[in-house]
Amino acid sequence: MVDAARARKIADRIQRIVAEMLDRRIKDPRLGFVTVTDARITADLRDATVYYTVFGEEEEKAASAAALESAKGLIRSEVGRQTGIRHTPTLTFVIDEVQENAQHIEELLLKARRSDEELAERASGARPAGEPDPYRAPREREDEDE
Repeated sequence: MVDAARARKIADRIQRIVAEMLDRRIKDPRLGFVTVTDARITADLRDATVYYTVFGEEEEKAASAAALESAKGLIRSEVGRQTGIRHTPTLTFVIDEVQENAQHIEELLLKARRSDEELAERASGARPAGEPDPYRAPREREDEDE
């Protein structure tokens, strides 16, 4: 087990190595416009998860995932060579759904804003169903003087 700061530094290094490999050394035609967004490594430095996004449609995402799987060995050997840690971590590539989730949340917020505006518009001309002043004023009793 290593401390969290060292594990984070190694994960950042792995992210840079993988991004550089995809940019310069991996020449697979199936590989689309891939961006490495994050890398995480376990505390024992045995397993690393690399998160990535692909710009394009589902077919391009599937082709890029297949290209990453086929290049995993080459990328892993380069990670081991450049990090210099005793055991090279196994790599797992996971597509990052952050952009799609953020877009969905934005759509929901826009829908809620429109609903609020519509409700405010309908309520602008509304009047109370009962008396204008719903609170009862204390009545003055005439028999108090007696």
